[in-house]
Amino acid sequence: MSFKPEVQTDDTGKWYGNALRFGTREEAEAQVQGLMMRWFAVKETRVVECDDPVNYRYVDGRLEQVGSAAASVAEAPSGSPPL
Repeated sequence: MSFKPEVQTDDTGKWYGNALRFGTREEAEAQVQGLMMRWFAVKETRVVECDDPVNYRYVDGRLEQVGSAAASVAEAPSGSPPL
């Protein structure tokens, strides 16, 4: 089990996320709140529980990759409009 942060950036009601998966709801909430402070287009945030493996930690305001995740993950949520 892990937690994934998601954002809404428009009025369609769609939620956008990326491949970041955290071990705790608190880490995911802190990361998405930090993202909201940097992105002016974010209208809403949420954290969703999922079955994906944990691949990141959020420690002292920065991302740390964990486990055997080899791919680099961008901060931009997939499917979101360009900013």
